[in-house]
Amino acid sequence: MLSHVPPELLPGQALSCALYVEGGVRSIEVGTVMFGHTDPSTGKQVPADKDLVRLALPRRVYTQSHVDYVIEVAESLARKRAAIGGYRIVSEPSALRHFTAVFAPVASLPE
Repeated sequence: MLSHVPPELLPGQALSCALYVEGGVRSIEVGTVMFGHTDPSTGKQVPADKDLVRLALPRRVYTQSHVDYVIEVAESLARKRAAIGGYRIVSEPSALRHFTAVFAPVASLPE
């Protein structure tokens, strides 16, 4: 969905943030934040093989209208996906960075 966001700018994290901002939909990035790492010599992100976003829906808690709402939010984001930019890691722990890393939006995407 965010093919215009390069892997080092964390497209999975960008989509997860956009889902929350657009509609309060909580999700989790399963990709470079979780499985990649920062190269200590260059400071650049070494991306994971895939950038995915996971939605967990406990079947006995959510109704069809909840699922329909998530679909509406995702469709809204798909229509304006070009406006969704990347993120960079501001700080990260030495292990399990996906739990406590701090992110900042990137002002502009590389051409």
